[in-house]
Amino acid sequence: MPFWPFSNSINNMHQLIDGKATAAAIRQEIAAEVEKLLAAGQRRPHLAAVLVGNDGGSETYVANKIKACEDAGFTSTLLRFDSNISEAALLAEVAKLNADEQIDGFIVQLPLPGHINAEKVNESIDPRKDVDGFHAVNIGRMVLNLPCYLPATPHGIIELLKRYNINTQGKHCVVLGRSHIVGSPVSILLARNTQPGNCTVTLCHSRTAHLKEHLLQADIIVAALGKPEFVKADMVKEGAIVIDVGTTRVSDSSRKSGFRLAGDVDFEQVAPKCSYITPVPGGVGPMTIAMLLKNTLHAAKKDFYG
Repeated sequence: MPFWPFSNSINNMHQLIDGKATAAAIRQEIAAEVEKLLAAGQRRPHLAAVLVGNDGGSETYVANKIKACEDAGFTSTLLRFDSNISEAALLAEVAKLNADEQIDGFIVQLPLPGHINAEKVNESIDPRKDVDGFHAVNIGRMVLNLPCYLPATPHGIIELLKRYNINTQGKHCVVLGRSHIVGSPVSILLARNTQPGNCTVTLCHSRTAHLKEHLLQADIIVAALGKPEFVKADMVKEGAIVIDVGTTRVSDSSRKSGFRLAGDVDFEQVAPKCSYITPVPGGVGPMTIAMLLKNTLHAAKKDFYG
């Protein structure tokens, strides 16, 4: 059954888009699919993650992925390497994963150390196992609207709009940020002839003139700049839908950790003007991992590549 989250409003003006609850529901749906595979005599989907070095954010993210695999009934493997591993050695490890028939999909966690060309590593991944959806083959198939593994975060944004039954047809969407990971692909997905989709999309970036004027015209804003609390209330029109992709650690002495996570949107100011808004944390973030699992399930079932 489809999952339609309850309204979770702070006040009568806006509804929170609960990515955490939505992701949990998706994991349950995937777990049910895994049980069907097992009943048919097939093995569990297997996701591998490659972690180079000891980046704190990457450590947390990979740990969350492993936990999500357990929840969904997947097998998971974590391959750890020192930060001084050579590019050639890492490419050799990727080749092993490409050839391993017991692994359906894998990711190489970014960022990588400076001496390793991340683009070269990414392009060495077999597109059939590229469950992050970053390989040029999958990006190209996405542009052509062919079956493929969609980039996880943009896919998660689309899935949130879908599950909250938000009509995007004919809406003006402004995307802040043109990264290959979020901004550019989500602009393509929102412009496609689908629902969610059929938006008129304006892609804004660091060189965009009259940015505030663009934002004030937007029915939907996707903020993926990586600049904490950049979007203020005077940049957002009444009733807009705001999807906040940003997650930046900001110093906060009142927290035990010494920091808090801030989005690209000044939530306290902006939320009262919105019809829907994603919080940070608990909005888009959990959906990224859920879509990674969904791509891995597709890989195990060979839905896109035989």
